[in-house]
Amino acid sequence: MKYSPEQGSPLSPEALPVHVAIIMDGNGRWAKKRLMNRVKGHEQGTQTVRSIVTAARELGIGMLTLYAFSTENWSRPKLEVKALMMLLKKFIVSEREEFLKNQIRVNIIGQKHRLPPDVQREVDITVALTENNDKMVLNLALSYGSREEITTAVKQIARKIESKELDLEQITQDLISNHLYTTKMPDPDLIIRTSGEYRLSNFLLWQAAYSEIYISDTLWPDFSKDEFIDILKNYQQRERRYGKV
Repeated sequence: MKYSPEQGSPLSPEALPVHVAIIMDGNGRWAKKRLMNRVKGHEQGTQTVRSIVTAARELGIGMLTLYAFSTENWSRPKLEVKALMMLLKKFIVSEREEFLKNQIRVNIIGQKHRLPPDVQREVDITVALTENNDKMVLNLALSYGSREEITTAVKQIARKIESKELDLEQITQDLISNHLYTTKMPDPDLIIRTSGEYRLSNFLLWQAAYSEIYISDTLWPDFSKDEFIDILKNYQQRERRYGKV
């Protein structure tokens, strides 16, 4: 849906979602509309990341998960992938001070081992420096794919059964959840996708079972704090029944 200012009641701090996840889509199209290289769109998108992370922290969101780079994104042109990795490294280094000042703990979900060694190193430093921060958790989904995540979890459980560490009867939904990258994390209450695409794109498929979903037509570089707040207002007007009457 196209963004228009939300009317009605103000945002209720007591009814905020605990966990918001965002599929940040539209960087390339934003650049194309302006006859720019796609990398310029990703650069502008990084500014939006900074703005929305700050807004989430100020509003009191406990956990924010950003779909930053998917397993499928590795198949993009090599120059674009290289530029994305450089932007990721720059962001993770430049924002350390803000993460520490605002008590934001950074966590990575996905195949961190596939990232370039220099990027892995800076990611590890930021994760370690922020591990005791307790005001908000920022999950960066890097080289993340939900099908790969679930497949890896199945393999881990199968090995435990093979070694007699587990019995078949012990396999529950909670057990599966505890073998995912998001173990011990609450499932997302709200998933936002920008750029008007109506799909999850292999993002948090298990965890999204009862997530509320909001599709915005806004391209990610143009996504604003005001629109974010209005989406939260929209979320607060919904009735979550979890399959019940």
